[in-house]
Amino acid sequence: MLAYLPILLVFILYFSSIPIAYALFGSSLFYFALIDTSSPVDLILQKFVTSTQSFPLLAIPFFVMAGSIMNYAGISKKLMQFADVLTGHMAGGLAQVNVLLSMLMGGVSGSANADAAMQSKMLVPEMEARGYDRAFSTAITAASSAVTPVIPPGINLIIYALIANVSVGRTFMAGYLPGLLMTVSLMVAVAIISKKRGYQPARETKASPKEILHQALDSVWALLFPFGIILGLRIGMFTPSEAGAVAVFYCIIVGKFIYKELGKQHIIPVLKETIFGTSGVVLIIVSASVFGYYLNWERIPQAMTTLLLDITQNKYLMLMIINILFLVMGMFLEGGAAMIILAPLLVPVVTRLGVDPVHFGLITIVNIMIGGLTPPFGSMMFTCCSITKCKLQDFVREVIPFIIALLISLLLVTYIPAISLILPDILYGTI
Repeated sequence: MLAYLPILLVFILYFSSIPIAYALFGSSLFYFALIDTSSPVDLILQKFVTSTQSFPLLAIPFFVMAGSIMNYAGISKKLMQFADVLTGHMAGGLAQVNVLLSMLMGGVSGSANADAAMQSKMLVPEMEARGYDRAFSTAITAASSAVTPVIPPGINLIIYALIANVSVGRTFMAGYLPGLLMTVSLMVAVAIISKKRGYQPARETKASPKEILHQALDSVWALLFPFGIILGLRIGMFTPSEAGAVAVFYCIIVGKFIYKELGKQHIIPVLKETIFGTSGVVLIIVSASVFGYYLNWERIPQAMTTLLLDITQNKYLMLMIINILFLVMGMFLEGGAAMIILAPLLVPVVTRLGVDPVHFGLITIVNIMIGGLTPPFGSMMFTCCSITKCKLQDFVREVIPFIIALLISLLLVTYIPAISLILPDILYGTI
């Protein structure tokens, strides 16, 4: 039983408000220093350091920086204008713009919390001014931000690919259709609620094809970004890490010379946001690597595989059990932490049952995004409520229909693998 003590210790430390990175590393160090002393502690510290020396990890700071630059370069504004032209005429027009903008931002920032913070500042005040309830506006902002990390180049897609040792390119391509499905489900929920409450469209008339084309051309540099990244990866122009560097260069050129909104005054804020955004993610990844070393040393993933397969060898029932596990864990653990702890344990289980690990990655990421909306530890919930000053109880009441819509999307993604795999199989071939 001592072999499982570090897993318990991770949860104890985490619920004691210790950051998940320190909880993972501290539990691993506790194991190798006090329980299994056959390995020198120096080896564990060396493992921690060498985990940072991974070329694919370079994709994270580059894409974080690209997302930050885009917010200052006016690219986010162009995307919002394009979203308004497409959906502003619908019932609950600004709420529909909110959802579509999050989908478009997936190809830009790749971060749910960054998208939630941006739209809480930019859209929620405007929604309130037009008669939308503050709790409703906050809830749809948080719910729509769940779409952002599912659309490439979401940071969680990169992290999962590194954890599960699968192709980043295939994982990127797998995110498009699930992200689109989540968007549609939220837009349907918004339309139903808006018609009941009488929320008016943002535009009096539907945009003409000419107006849509004009706005598309005006926003083309923003819209081309995600497609350029995927195309470059597919034809082998660059690796995922190099794609991040290309993204930064592209954003600088567009912001400085085309939209002309990026200036010298933005250099320090961009660098600060990049450092803060990257340091937290990378520290978690390298701590998880050390924790994974402990798990493999004790063969815990293999034991977990045997335990779960003893319960059932029906992959559909297994996926339902895992979904419930992730949803419950998501209520208490931050989404990224839940993925980093559980994915190494569960990937061997599902692959034994014939589930494609890339498909399972999308199931995992959609799950943890739903967890970000639920109390008591939903990160997007706290981000949006802290900015908009919305009461948590009001938020929870309003977000329930959107969670139901996302749960329907999760079930479809879980039990229709083609939603996740058809694009990777077309572009990269079946495995």
